[in-house]
Amino acid sequence: MTHTEEQQSKIEAAQRIVGYEFRDPAILLAAITHPSATEGMPVKFSYERLEFLGDSILGAIVANAAFHEYPDLDEGGLTRIKVALVSGASLSSVAEKLGFADVIVFGSSERGTGRRGLHSALENVYEAIVAALFLDAGIQGAQEFVGRTLIPRMSIDMAREPENPKSALQEKLQEEGITPTYKLVETQGPPHDRTFVSQVFAGMKALASGMGRTKKEAESQAAKTALDSLGFSKTSKADKAKAKQEKKQARAEKKSKG
Repeated sequence: MTHTEEQQSKIEAAQRIVGYEFRDPAILLAAITHPSATEGMPVKFSYERLEFLGDSILGAIVANAAFHEYPDLDEGGLTRIKVALVSGASLSSVAEKLGFADVIVFGSSERGTGRRGLHSALENVYEAIVAALFLDAGIQGAQEFVGRTLIPRMSIDMAREPENPKSALQEKLQEEGITPTYKLVETQGPPHDRTFVSQVFAGMKALASGMGRTKKEAESQAAKTALDSLGFSKTSKADKAKAKQEKKQARAEKKSKG
């Protein structure tokens, strides 16, 4: 199959990102091709089928990694780690940092909208790349890619019982007599593949935005971001406690030297 100059350029760029030269470049091209670029063509020419396969392979790779990394963790904890790692937000973030946003082949209908479905496209492309590697290089090829790009994000913290960010934010703001409100500000993507963007407000002040595959997930992400920015997250508290301890230790050392 003959590829256009743009397609060939993006295939080469994608291979550099993945770190593997495909024996069948057509599989890789399909993995980075948005459905908008294949309107009127068989479904095999876009990432839709590969995404389906990649979702299952990725789940198995992550489950296997978590199983061996945390031998004392129960099923619930392992499940939470897997869900956190393969979530849309996680995969789209990894794919964006790798540079996949610049190699996705979009159709003219999507280009004209400023690529409004980029968030979900990045998630889908990551899963499709995993499938493409599995088909072209075998399970080892897929495992090496996931092991290099996604598994390093795995943490035991992901196994903890999740807090409800919306409830946590409401509790914090109500200490000041404020009840947070949420507003849907944007809907991205086609009807079958929606991504929602919500903002959370404290009175008239916008605190943060969040993105998700459902309105509920978007609101939850907005609340989580707001908690982080306001310094209410567990991470920020831990950082503050660490800084306080370091400061205390420095004072003690200075005093002992004096």
